[in-house]
Amino acid sequence: MPDDLEKELGCAASIEDALPALECLLSDGYSVWTDGSLYFIKELVGRVNGLSLYIYPKDHPPPHFHIRGGGIDASFCIQDCSLLRGRIDSRHHALIKWWHQRTRDKLEEAWERLSS
Repeated sequence: MPDDLEKELGCAASIEDALPALECLLSDGYSVWTDGSLYFIKELVGRVNGLSLYIYPKDHPPPHFHIRGGGIDASFCIQDCSLLRGRIDSRHHALIKWWHQRTRDKLEEAWERLSS
């Protein structure tokens, strides 16, 4: 993805053409190493109707995921979907738990892929 951004910026004919790359940099979890190279600080696993699920590469244990949007800004343990940080109403937490029970193996796979 950093190579795609470099190419996009190189092909930009105007500042307006370069703005989508800036939006991507600012919203998709990039940071810059001390040597000037780009790297991901988080992985956007998916986004649907304003709701985003993130797993951060090489993040601290326990394995967890973050959900943001729709009034939710919280992190949950992949093992049991317990709330690790943030606030969420009981209805939304119950719905996330229901979803988690059916997708836990996929969350574990994403955590492993991003943490190795």
